[in-house]
Amino acid sequence: MATFNSIFNVAPSRNLTLTSLNQPLSPPLSLPLHRSSSVAFRHKLRSNSLVLCSTNESKIAEEKEIPIELRYEAFPSVMDINKIREILPHRFPFLLVDRVIEYKAGESAVAIKNVTINDNFFPGHFPERPIMPGVLMVEAMAQVGGIVMLQPEVGGSKSSFFFAGIDKVRFRKPVIAGDTLVMRMTLVKLQKRFGIAKMEGKAYVGNSLVCEGEFLMAMGKEE
Repeated sequence: MATFNSIFNVAPSRNLTLTSLNQPLSPPLSLPLHRSSSVAFRHKLRSNSLVLCSTNESKIAEEKEIPIELRYEAFPSVMDINKIREILPHRFPFLLVDRVIEYKAGESAVAIKNVTINDNFFPGHFPERPIMPGVLMVEAMAQVGGIVMLQPEVGGSKSSFFFAGIDKVRFRKPVIAGDTLVMRMTLVKLQKRFGIAKMEGKAYVGNSLVCEGEFLMAMGKEE
């Protein structure tokens, strides 16, 4: 019995051919593979990014970390406490402005009050939960308004300057020991003839609004 060997040849034209090695070559029998029934094998590449985290990289990051003393910017000092004492008549324990950090002559001022546990109102307000009294926040804001009003651009007088009234005051959040109260007072309307000024005030701790209101100031003439 003759041995019958066969091989499968795949022609470039995608035809599958069966050929006998012991028989004369004859026209091959082709089995066409139509596009509709062909199976294509494709290798899909995926763009996978590999993130390598090593101890060396973490050490480099730690070395590049900004020192704590340089991480937070200090408030600028447009007017220090000595200059404030020259403008305002208030003294301890009722001087509630520590520094002016922004000033526009005849328009507005921004100042800060550092609220500390050593403030004399905390033992009574409240012993178990130290909260800055709302009336003192309003007073501090009025003193910032006084810094605007007691300047040559406005013509106020230290000896006859009064806090005349408040309106639409709202307390949004409590201010506690350790906070820095940032107060902005803006002159809205000034009637020099009558010695009356209207101001708008807002106070912040960080990005949070803690107090706002409208202030009425009264000015007099030196005798």
